[in-house]
Amino acid sequence: MWNSARKKRNTRNKTLPGETFRLTWVAMLPILGLVLALGLPGWAQIQPTPDQNQGLPNLAEQSQDQQSQAPATPSTGQSSSGQSSSGQSAATPDSGKPKQEVPAEAGGPSGNMGPYAIPKKTTEEAPPPPPTLKANVENPDYSLKVNVPLVNVDVLVTTKNGQFVPGLKKENFRIAEDGVPQNISKFAVAEAPITAVLLVEFASTSWQFLADALNASYAFANSLKKDDWVAVAYYDMQPHILTDFTQDKKAVFGALNQLRIPGFAETNEFDALYDTLDRLDRVEGKKYVILVSSGIDTFSKLTYDKILKKVKDTKDVTIFPISIGFYIREMCDNPIYRCTGVSHGMASYGMHNIDYLQADNEMKTFAAMTGGRAYFPRFQAEFAEIFHDVGEDIRHQYSLAYSPTNTKLDGTYRKLKVQVVAADGGPLKVKDQKGKDVKIDVVARDGYTAKHTVD
Repeated sequence: MWNSARKKRNTRNKTLPGETFRLTWVAMLPILGLVLALGLPGWAQIQPTPDQNQGLPNLAEQSQDQQSQAPATPSTGQSSSGQSSSGQSAATPDSGKPKQEVPAEAGGPSGNMGPYAIPKKTTEEAPPPPPTLKANVENPDYSLKVNVPLVNVDVLVTTKNGQFVPGLKKENFRIAEDGVPQNISKFAVAEAPITAVLLVEFASTSWQFLADALNASYAFANSLKKDDWVAVAYYDMQPHILTDFTQDKKAVFGALNQLRIPGFAETNEFDALYDTLDRLDRVEGKKYVILVSSGIDTFSKLTYDKILKKVKDTKDVTIFPISIGFYIREMCDNPIYRCTGVSHGMASYGMHNIDYLQADNEMKTFAAMTGGRAYFPRFQAEFAEIFHDVGEDIRHQYSLAYSPTNTKLDGTYRKLKVQVVAADGGPLKVKDQKGKDVKIDVVARDGYTAKHTVD
């Protein structure tokens, strides 16, 4: 009986699955009608917010989306879902924050996040065009410039006794290039320190040559001043550098002290002089070569014509040859000794006095072509006086410069002629202490080689 009663109770309480939904929907119909009549409250409206599941949008995408949307007006009262919200005021957006007013100078669109501060592009006025100048046909506004190199000429003016003639001015000099007078543009008296190379012949020839070479070299070293630059080299079969350019006189004497035991008996003067001039081409300024030599060349690779061309092409170099071995030359006139022996290696056999005379002429030519003077001392006591004169010649010269009228850069050799005249154009008169007229010597280089176009 208890079981039948329990079954009847369970059967009464059991309902179908769809019956509960129908009862609930029917029961809520009055409530839905009331809500539709009154309208949904503001909190129930669906609005997109930045903190939803989709996350923060990209700044560039957000800018593009907001630029495509029209700016919201306070009078519409519509949300983003298109539903009306009459309970909100016109000045308050859907997010609940006070909306920023768009400034007049902002050029970007506005949105929920406020206006973008993008300034408007202002149209700047183009600058006025520069004034045009009318071309002056009669006097055109241009210039033609031609680079003509200056030719520097050092002139030594001395008396017959070798004394320097001071007090000369620019008006006392006349320069002619290939017979054409030139206009002197620069004039000065050179009293600067010297830059010189002492090139000594030191070979296993004869003790007279060795003694004269050493005495002459030491005499030149004693005449140096503290600001002079000197390099020392010697040659026998080939040139040898003992010391590079230095201002230390002790280094110069130390280099000369190495000349004690000679090596070869050959004296290749042309090769040694060519090598020295070639090295001096890389040294700027005025240079000098003190050539202490007998002038005898035994079997150099270069001929006399080639070394002569090298001397012509060398610029800013003056050669002062000092001859040695006068005693041996006197022996050549002796019928007993002649010039045979081992004075200059294999070349000694068959030598005569004319060979030394030819050597003297060669050294005179080197001096004349470069504006120097050649000395031929007879005794060793003359060396000190000779180098004193050389120092005076180097430190007391008249430096002239001019722009040649022949502007062609053809690499030709052009001959120079320098004259010293009075201020009125007449002959210059020089008197000694006793009031007597003294003849003068004008020493300058014979010419120069013009630059070539490829230089």
